Amino acid sequence: MTELPDTGFVPSAEDRASLDAWFAEYDAACARRDVARMADMAVFPLNLVSDDSAGNGRSAQWDRARFVETMSQVMGEGDETIAFKSTRTPVFLSASMAVVFTDSTMTVGDETRQLRYADILVRRDGTWAFQTMMQSGWGDALG
Repeated sequence: MTELPDTGFVPSAEDRASLDAWFAEYDAACARRDVARMADMAVFPLNLVSDDSAGNGRSAQWDRARFVETMSQVMGEGDETIAFKSTRTPVFLSASMAVVFTDSTMTVGDETRQLRYADILVRRDGTWAFQTMMQSGWGDALG
């Protein structure tokens, strides 16, 4: 078995705190249904990876307009509060790249839904942004 290369990178407490702060801001934008702010927190073209209803893996690249259009439909309109309770496990590849695995409970009004997804984030000029979103079940919407 070949050993994986040792990058020598060990994330600092600040690295983790900055990532946690980014997700807190992103979750707050989701809770407000502020799709424009969510888009501000991404790098485009954005990579999306999912599977479809036939069980096939799918991927796509979206520009900002497609992200805003699709997420506006997904988030919907309404007065019901959206809340997230998430456990995140980041794997830092370097000070500027992280893969983050999330187990989350999303509550909209009285309805609760369990989510599991992963994101790839990059840090540019000290600011994190998501570049790839991976979640099962959205492949039919990728087009």
